[in-house]
Amino acid sequence: MRILVTGAAGFLGSHLSRHLLQKGHSVVGLDNFITGSVDNIQDLFKNGKFEFINYDVTNYLHVPGKLDAVLHFASPASPIDYLKFPIPTLKVGALGTHKALGLAKNKNAIFMIASTSEVYGDPLINPQHEGYWGNVNPIGPRGVYDEAKRFAEALTMAYHRYHKMQVRIVRIFNTYGPNMRLEDGRAVPNFMVQALRNKPITVYGDGLQTRSLCYVSDLVDGIYRLLTSGMNEPVNIGNPRELTLIELAEMVKKAAGSRSKIIFRPLPEDDPKVRRPDITRASKELKWRPKVSLEDGLKKTVTYFRSRIR
Repeated sequence: MRILVTGAAGFLGSHLSRHLLQKGHSVVGLDNFITGSVDNIQDLFKNGKFEFINYDVTNYLHVPGKLDAVLHFASPASPIDYLKFPIPTLKVGALGTHKALGLAKNKNAIFMIASTSEVYGDPLINPQHEGYWGNVNPIGPRGVYDEAKRFAEALTMAYHRYHKMQVRIVRIFNTYGPNMRLEDGRAVPNFMVQALRNKPITVYGDGLQTRSLCYVSDLVDGIYRLLTSGMNEPVNIGNPRELTLIELAEMVKKAAGSRSKIIFRPLPEDDPKVRRPDITRASKELKWRPKVSLEDGLKKTVTYFRSRIR
């Protein structure tokens, strides 16, 4: 297949592009580098099946030649980023999704949207299954990301129902691994950088809020299985192992061999108290389950972060 990946220079987009190339597909990567980095895809330029376009997907989108799939992964994805870029976050979720859907329709291609567990907001059930509608504050600071993704899902399903397009909606839960930015702001990179520098590890709130962390290779495997399936409904992809942020901080500290102390800061507004995917649908329909343990994944990620810290 010849596949367009928007957000190809980002954390997930770069891993996904590399995986698609390893599977023998041709990849057209697109990114405007608002949060992505050319360092993440530098090695891909040596591959004759990789093309790159420096472009903002919220503008009119035209890609010459055939496309078999359009994978829309462009978006700021961490609270620091979407609070810094609230309007671009809304635009890439709304206008960017519209432009990417239009291109997929024109090319008679499969369309995939990278959605998120944030569509569930601060959930009132745990674990979260695909039939749960969520508990989202539409006007809170996180609403720019949550509602952009919820709108993107609604638009994707409208194209599926009205234009009979093949679509894929992947609801991505907390993911970590190499190619994350040091200043990303999410728990794993924050803890890693602080631990490796032997600085205090900052935990927000009481640290008893939970997260479920999936190593990036597992996530990309799930995404590829979904792409090549016939599933048009949303599918959770994530690791159901749930732990508190205090437990995560201690695990990162151990993996980094750090002397850091753990300190506490006030909890940001609308920060979810629990996050754990119900992966019954992915397990049944895609025959997918995560394979990389958190302990092994953190070791690999520490190695990457250690190489990046100056």
